[in-house]
Amino acid sequence: MKPHPLYYSFTAALLLASSALAQAPALTRAQQAAKAKAENIPELKFEVVPNFLKMPPGLYLGEGIGVATNSKGHVFVYTRSENTRLFEFDKTGTYIKEIGEGVYGFQFAHAVRVDKDDNIWAVDEGSNMVIKFNPEGTKVLMVIGHRPDAADATPAIPGQGAPSPPAEPYTLNRPTDVAFDPAGNIFVSDGYGNSRVVKYDKFGKFIKSVGSRGSAQGELNLPHTMASDAKGNIYVGDRSNSRVQVFDDDLTFKAIYDKVGAPWAVCVSGGPHQYLYVSNSNPDNNNADIAAVTGDIYKMELDGTILGKFGKAGKGAGDFSTIHELDCRNENEIFTSEITAWRVQKLIMHPTPTQTDTKK
Repeated sequence: MKPHPLYYSFTAALLLASSALAQAPALTRAQQAAKAKAENIPELKFEVVPNFLKMPPGLYLGEGIGVATNSKGHVFVYTRSENTRLFEFDKTGTYIKEIGEGVYGFQFAHAVRVDKDDNIWAVDEGSNMVIKFNPEGTKVLMVIGHRPDAADATPAIPGQGAPSPPAEPYTLNRPTDVAFDPAGNIFVSDGYGNSRVVKYDKFGKFIKSVGSRGSAQGELNLPHTMASDAKGNIYVGDRSNSRVQVFDDDLTFKAIYDKVGAPWAVCVSGGPHQYLYVSNSNPDNNNADIAAVTGDIYKMELDGTILGKFGKAGKGAGDFSTIHELDCRNENEIFTSEITAWRVQKLIMHPTPTQTDTKK
């Protein structure tokens, strides 16, 4: 009996599918290490505000290293170009002014944050300093750490042929970020050199530190980014360990979230219901193989539950080109500062459909 013609069509389709699967390249070991472990995560929709930042003629951004907003919606961008510079824009993206031009602590930008009182904090990896400006950006209110003497050579990174130096209360070693609890205490991720988190009181007095280089619970390997919630819990992007570690306000270990890749940037939204955003950024070496499996941002509950993800690596509008810092003061307006595209993007998140919406 001659088979039905549909038999041949079905068989051909199976052969084509099998051939495609056979030709699909397996992930390399490096891609497997870089790709987030979370699977079957809903895609969140968003749109990009085109050409949001409006720079004055003749002024350009270099690497997009830091971005933060204040209570008025003003946007602060910390950038590496010929010099490290900090710019302020209004809520429409119109340029207002430069902050801290020529300040002694600006050498190699790493992060900018704004506290609940609208004070502006710049974290400079090159000068080993955390600098607090008043809300107008006209006065330095506090400095934590100190700039190495010009005669000192740049120290080697521990773990790359150099022993870990003993951590000191007020000496930072290539710090990366800053966060604050409701009482005004200050937390610094003392990242590349000391692999620790340091807690100071609101006057800058040392309280305690936690962490040393390693991969065990409570150990850190390049704490690259950090955020805090309304209860004072601290979320540390333990980048080289590909995990977020959570500590309480006393820096006692609470939890590990290790399903969302290498956290280059984290932020916690303003609330009243707070969310944690984590960027599994593609590396800034333009490695196409790694970019193919990274570049996504995850939205999470504070307990680590993953709600969704969005984005991919790339240089077009709405793609992400090595996100170095996130701002999510408003959970529906996300700002990304990106290294290899020399830009800041403003994203408008679409509402997440509820079960009732999906049944309509």
